[in-house]
Formats: sequence, structure tokens, C-alpha cells
Amino acid sequence: QVQLVESGGGLVQPGGSLRLSCAASGSIFRIYAMGWYRQAPGKQRELVAIITSGGTNYADSVKGRFTISRDNGKNAVYLQMNSLKPEDTAVYYCNAEVSRMLGSPRYNYWGQGTQVTVSS
Repeated sequence: QVQLVESGGGLVQPGGSLRLSCAASGSIFRIYAMGWYRQAPGKQRELVAIITSGGTNYADSVKGRFTISRDNGKNAVYLQMNSLKPEDTAVYYCNAEVSRMLGSPRYNYWGQGTQVTVSS
């Protein structure tokens, strides 16, 4: 199996910063895309940022404020969040597209989520 464990969420004032981390472990041959999604109360889960070998993509609402990065040696992905706004409040989920052995299909795995609350 593959496990994703997030950390770094919390309560921050508007304009503040947080850094989320996510580490993948388990039966991993290769990780392709890694990304961050979020889900606010009463809303659907949405893509925040994604990183592949080809580059990065961001939701329009976070462009210029959030930065996604990864450490392939550690099977980890990070999300640096600056200039946070109350509307960024949500549970943030890490996602990874993983193949578990050479030639096997790719599957998506999710972390358990970490709460980010932006409030004064």
C-alpha cells in the first residue's frame, strides 16, 4: 500500500503564511504527479496546485501567493502559502499519482487532510 501523510496546517491571521508538507511511503516504484487539493465546508474539493516533471499548475485563486515544490528523493511535496486570505480556509489534501512496480498501472492516493484556518 501507499500512505500519504500531511503536516503543517493550523490557524493563521489574514496575510500570514503556512507551509504544508506531504510525504509518501510504502510500496512505491515511481511517483508521477503530486498535488494539493482543498475542500471548504459546503463546497466541492478543488485543485490548488499540481507538479509534474513538466512543470506546475495553479488554481487562478492562488497564483502568485502559493508555491508548490517537491523533493523526489524524499517522495515529498510541499505547498508554501503566503498572503493567506479567509477564503483559503479549508481542509487541504495531498494527492499522488503512483505506480507500485515497473509496468503497473498508475493509481491516485490521498492523504488524510490537514485543516488550514485563516482568521483574525
